[in-house]
Amino acid sequence: MDYPAFIAETRDKSRALAKTIPDTMKGFGTLSMAVKQGGVLGVKEKEFVALGIAIGVRCEPCIAFHVEALIKAGATREELGDVLAMAIQMGGGPAVMYAGKALDCWDQLSAA
Repeated sequence: MDYPAFIAETRDKSRALAKTIPDTMKGFGTLSMAVKQGGVLGVKEKEFVALGIAIGVRCEPCIAFHVEALIKAGATREELGDVLAMAIQMGGGPAVMYAGKALDCWDQLSAA
Protein backbone atom coordinates (compact mmCIF):
# COMPACT_ATOMS: atom_id res chain seq x y z
CA MET A 1 0.00 0.00 0.00
CA ASP A 2 1.13 3.54 -0.74
CA TYR A 3 0.64 5.09 2.71
CA PRO A 4 1.28 8.73 1.78
CA ALA A 5 -1.45 8.48 -0.90
CA PHE A 6 -3.70 6.54 1.49
CA ILE A 7 -3.37 9.27 4.13
CA ALA A 8 -4.12 11.99 1.57
CA GLU A 9 -7.19 10.11 0.31
CA THR A 10 -8.41 9.52 3.86
CA ARG A 11 -7.98 13.22 4.68
CA ASP A 12 -10.05 14.09 1.59
CA LYS A 13 -12.80 11.75 2.77
CA SER A 14 -12.72 13.32 6.23
CA ARG A 15 -13.05 16.79 4.69
CA ALA A 16 -16.09 15.62 2.72
CA LEU A 17 -17.55 14.18 5.90
CA ALA A 18 -16.92 17.50 7.69
CA LYS A 19 -18.98 19.28 5.03
CA THR A 20 -21.84 16.85 5.59
CA ILE A 21 -21.76 16.77 9.39
CA PRO A 22 -19.77 19.86 10.42
CA ASP A 23 -20.84 20.00 14.07
CA THR A 24 -19.94 16.38 14.69
CA MET A 25 -16.55 16.66 13.01
CA LYS A 26 -15.80 19.94 14.78
CA GLY A 27 -16.66 18.28 18.09
CA PHE A 28 -14.42 15.33 17.30
CA GLY A 29 -11.60 17.71 16.36
CA THR A 30 -12.03 19.61 19.62
CA LEU A 31 -11.94 16.35 21.58
CA SER A 32 -8.81 15.22 19.73
CA MET A 33 -7.00 18.47 20.50
CA ALA A 34 -8.12 18.47 24.13
CA VAL A 35 -6.78 14.99 24.89
CA LYS A 36 -3.39 15.81 23.39
CA GLN A 37 -2.97 18.99 25.45
CA GLY A 38 -2.39 18.73 29.15
CA GLY A 39 -2.26 15.64 31.29
CA VAL A 40 0.84 13.87 32.51
CA LEU A 41 1.69 11.99 29.32
CA GLY A 42 3.38 13.66 26.39
CA VAL A 43 2.02 13.69 22.86
CA LYS A 44 4.33 10.87 21.80
CA GLU A 45 3.14 8.59 24.59
CA LYS A 46 -0.48 9.40 23.85
CA GLU A 47 0.07 8.63 20.17
CA PHE A 48 1.62 5.28 21.08
CA VAL A 49 -1.50 4.44 23.11
CA ALA A 50 -3.68 5.46 20.17
CA LEU A 51 -1.60 3.32 17.80
CA GLY A 52 -1.91 0.30 20.08
CA ILE A 53 -5.68 0.73 20.14
CA ALA A 54 -5.79 1.25 16.36
CA ILE A 55 -3.95 -2.04 15.86
CA GLY A 56 -6.25 -3.78 18.34
CA VAL A 57 -9.43 -2.60 16.64
CA ARG A 58 -7.91 -3.08 13.16
CA CYS A 59 -8.37 0.47 11.89
CA GLU A 60 -5.88 0.93 9.08
CA PRO A 61 -6.61 4.64 8.54
CA CYS A 62 -6.11 5.19 12.29
CA ILE A 63 -2.82 3.30 12.14
CA ALA A 64 -1.60 5.52 9.30
CA PHE A 65 -2.58 8.77 11.03
CA HIS A 66 -1.03 7.79 14.36
CA VAL A 67 2.19 6.53 12.76
CA GLU A 68 2.42 9.85 10.93
CA ALA A 69 1.85 11.71 14.21
CA LEU A 70 4.49 9.60 15.95
CA ILE A 71 7.09 10.44 13.34
CA LYS A 72 6.27 14.14 13.79
CA ALA A 73 6.50 13.70 17.59
CA GLY A 74 10.05 12.34 17.31
CA ALA A 75 9.37 8.67 17.98
CA THR A 76 11.97 6.13 16.89
CA ARG A 77 11.52 2.91 14.97
CA GLU A 78 12.83 1.05 18.03
CA GLU A 79 10.12 2.60 20.23
CA LEU A 80 7.58 1.69 17.58
CA GLY A 81 8.83 -1.89 17.72
CA ASP A 82 8.20 -2.06 21.47
CA VAL A 83 4.66 -0.79 21.03
CA LEU A 84 4.01 -3.21 18.17
CA ALA A 85 5.25 -6.10 20.33
CA MET A 86 2.89 -5.07 23.12
CA ALA A 87 -0.02 -4.76 20.68
CA ILE A 88 0.75 -8.26 19.39
CA GLN A 89 0.92 -9.65 22.92
CA MET A 90 -2.49 -8.17 23.68
CA GLY A 91 -4.13 -8.86 20.31
CA GLY A 92 -2.67 -12.13 19.08
CA GLY A 93 -2.63 -13.16 15.43
CA PRO A 94 -4.83 -10.38 14.03
CA ALA A 95 -2.61 -7.82 15.76
CA VAL A 96 0.42 -9.38 14.02
CA MET A 97 -1.16 -8.57 10.65
CA TYR A 98 -1.94 -4.95 11.57
CA ALA A 99 1.38 -4.43 13.34
CA GLY A 100 3.00 -5.33 10.02
CA LYS A 101 0.92 -2.65 8.35
CA ALA A 102 2.03 -0.12 10.97
CA LEU A 103 5.68 -0.99 10.38
CA ASP A 104 5.27 -0.72 6.61
CA CYS A 105 3.57 2.65 7.06
CA TRP A 106 6.43 3.83 9.32
CA ASP A 107 9.05 2.76 6.79
CA GLN A 108 7.27 4.54 3.93
CA LEU A 109 6.59 7.76 5.81
CA SER A 110 9.99 8.02 7.45
CA ALA A 111 11.72 7.55 4.10
CA ALA A 112 9.73 10.35 2.47
